[in-house]
Amino acid sequence: MISLVIITRNEADRVGRCIASATCADECVVVDSGSTDETVSVARSAGAKVVETDWPGFVEQKNRALAMARGEWTVSLDADETLDDEAVAALQDAITQGVDASGFSFRRRTRWLGYSLRFGRFGNERKVRVVRRGCGRWVGVNPHDRLEVRGEVRRLRGTIWHTPYRNRAEHLSTIERYSWISAQQLVAAGAQATWWHLWIRPSWSFLYAYIVRLGFLDGRPGLEVAWLGARYVHKKWHRVRTLRGS
Repeated sequence: MISLVIITRNEADRVGRCIASATCADECVVVDSGSTDETVSVARSAGAKVVETDWPGFVEQKNRALAMARGEWTVSLDADETLDDEAVAALQDAITQGVDASGFSFRRRTRWLGYSLRFGRFGNERKVRVVRRGCGRWVGVNPHDRLEVRGEVRRLRGTIWHTPYRNRAEHLSTIERYSWISAQQLVAAGAQATWWHLWIRPSWSFLYAYIVRLGFLDGRPGLEVAWLGARYVHKKWHRVRTLRGS
């Protein structure tokens, strides 16, 4: 049995597409935290079991969702992600053939405002999104999470398509929200913000994405995404300084 789990908040326009893409799933569990749009009704209409709860954080919420899955295998997707047909077929084949693994990863491609990024930080990603029951958990520092698997992770063909932002305004608002969350986590861990963090790290973030990771080959979108990434890094460390009162 394969379970699909998704965490949501105000994803009415995307959650249905996410659920529909995972045609390999025998059940779908959506864990929603206070949506004020039609997310819950859309998910239920798509056949999902919806659990409405509070918001403890990205890592904690994804672990809650993982624990609710009944399948031997669990596919964890964000509402802004979809599996393509090749990925679905590859996962079904691997499970049917009894591949000896604890988890599976897929290539992830990002569509940024209609442009499919090939390079930069969003290019050539691989994400672990499938885990055998009892073999994994979500870890990381909010808002950045990753699925940690005990045992072998096999690479499968196929693609997870990622559409994180509906428009530039949403990208900017996400930077505002995530930089505050990250700053709070860093301060709790005892971090200090120096001139290095405020100026050198954002500059390196831009150069890494745009030059080292060849973001310039994506043209203007590659430039914008690299700049926005540097903006996030600067805001995060500036807010660490603000929270420190310095």
